[in-house]
Amino acid sequence: MNAYVEAQTLIQDTTPIHDAMNLTSGGSLARIVLNGQVYSLRITRAGKLILTK
Repeated sequence: MNAYVEAQTLIQDTTPIHDAMNLTSGGSLARIVLNGQVYSLRITRAGKLILTK
């Protein structure tokens, strides 16, 4: 898939997009609350995301 096709898909999709680096304030960990439950979003050294309860 090329960048143009991906960009067109993003333009048509109304799903919110959030930058993980912004969520972690430039660090590697963010806490996310959903229905009173706290989850941890971690960015690994390999650049992957892990979401745990």
